[in-house]
Amino acid sequence: MGSTLTMISAIRLRDTTRTIVLLIAAFILALGAQAALATQPDASIPAQAALGETGPVPAEEAASLDAGSGGYTPLGPDMIKGQPTPYEEDALASMTFQDQYSANGEYALWMHDAILMPIITVISLFVLGLLLWVVVRFNKRANPTPSKTTHNTLIEVVWTLVPVLILVVIAVPSITLLARQYETPPEDAITIKTIGYQWYWGYEYPDQGGFEVVSNMLDEADALDAGLPPQLAVDNRMVVPAGVPLRIQTTAADVIHAFAVPSLWFKMDAVPGRINEKMLTIDEPGIYYGQCSELCGARHGYMPIAVEAVPMEQWRAWVIQQGGSFESETAGEDAESAEDAAEAGDTAGEAEAELAEATASEDGSDAAAAE
Repeated sequence: MGSTLTMISAIRLRDTTRTIVLLIAAFILALGAQAALATQPDASIPAQAALGETGPVPAEEAASLDAGSGGYTPLGPDMIKGQPTPYEEDALASMTFQDQYSANGEYALWMHDAILMPIITVISLFVLGLLLWVVVRFNKRANPTPSKTTHNTLIEVVWTLVPVLILVVIAVPSITLLARQYETPPEDAITIKTIGYQWYWGYEYPDQGGFEVVSNMLDEADALDAGLPPQLAVDNRMVVPAGVPLRIQTTAADVIHAFAVPSLWFKMDAVPGRINEKMLTIDEPGIYYGQCSELCGARHGYMPIAVEAVPMEQWRAWVIQQGGSFESETAGEDAESAEDAAEAGDTAGEAEAELAEATASEDGSDAAAAE
């Protein structure tokens, strides 16, 4: 009778201990999530600061930018930085992540290499060793008389606490990365709207006049002649400035697509009738390849993505080559300078401010009507 009561007490103690441990673990995870999500977005990198270094491009300077030393020249094959590695070239690299060229990508790669892989390796080896030890130590030959042990409170506490701690170690950086991926872009981020079609991509630049670039996959022969990777090379790339925040918006004209560039750690669904939005900052100039990552029909595998990041001056020249403009930016700056003059008591400046605001308003109305 006494042994039965002792066993019942031990079982109750075990259950109580397990409940307390689980409650503590849940509390720790909740605090970690709140701490990560409470982090304010870092909007300290103003996109238009880089624009301001060169200033708005007046119409009379367009020709000189187009043909001069500061003009745009498409990047060549030597600037390809983000693409899959063929197994024949490097078997190990073909099975791992691509090199990362964005802050979130570098963080995710560090988390994978420094946290996830060591934990996975240690747990796998431990479980394998434990299984082998159990097979050898507790087989029928080694134990002709079976053990009647029903529980071990210490072991049960350990195998509850250790997994909880492991989950906390994984959860904190995971939630931090999740929060960073959905930071709100700064107000002056450059907006680029990616539109998925069956089966090609369109890239619209609403801040630069609303022009659209249509991107189709190159034929294999044309890609090889240009020294570019087949089934990834396109006729028109999505050209963006490097080193400044971009507001990437995605939508679709027909079915669901997904805009994904692995080397930039960027993936976002393109859904008809809906606009999704995320911020992207590319660390350095280069060509970064991706593909549609949502099954979208017969030619789903033939709508690659090519992002070309270039210095700001070259990007501005490219915008002008495409028929875009920076008129709204110029009008906005004129309005601000005129308003400053008006605040200083200059009546002429006040009239100029009203004229500049009216011009900016008309430009916005014309752009909206064109869309």
